[in-house]
Amino acid sequence: MKWILYISDFMIPLIVSGVIIYGLLKGINIFDVFIEGAKESVKVILTIMPTLIGLMMAVGIIRASGSLNMFELLLKPISNLITFPVELIPLIVLRTISSSASLGLVLDLFKQYGPDSFIGRLVSVMMGCTETIFYTMSVYFMSVGIKKTRYTLAGALIANLAGIIASFYITLFIFGK
Repeated sequence: MKWILYISDFMIPLIVSGVIIYGLLKGINIFDVFIEGAKESVKVILTIMPTLIGLMMAVGIIRASGSLNMFELLLKPISNLITFPVELIPLIVLRTISSSASLGLVLDLFKQYGPDSFIGRLVSVMMGCTETIFYTMSVYFMSVGIKKTRYTLAGALIANLAGIIASFYITLFIFGK
């Protein structure tokens, strides 16, 4: 097991060294290519910055307004009917928008219920089974200039729902309630 840790410690330096050695062997001016890539990344950042600011503002508004709690109360009867923890509904909503905001909710759930509780374990599995759809779509589609997303949003929402359902049943199967 220790050898895996040694390999992982040296993996990134080995990859960077390998890229530099490959560039030198091919006769590529590595520094100029690096500077050109840095210039392009600044252009991409400036292109997607308004979208990121909008997403951060939306997350702040959603959390401060109490709409997550209202949404939780609205879906509580359905959640109770299917025996899904109602406390996770705000996390499910916020997870589609922002990973860092949802991580804040995860930490709150850990403090309240503990990481080894059913809710703590379910949250941990769910974070690995779901994606920040709106953030990912805005950043990647904006960076390459895609305007028509076709079925991406619907497919991503269905995949997220499948991840939520799978995480619930996986947690039940492995850890029980």
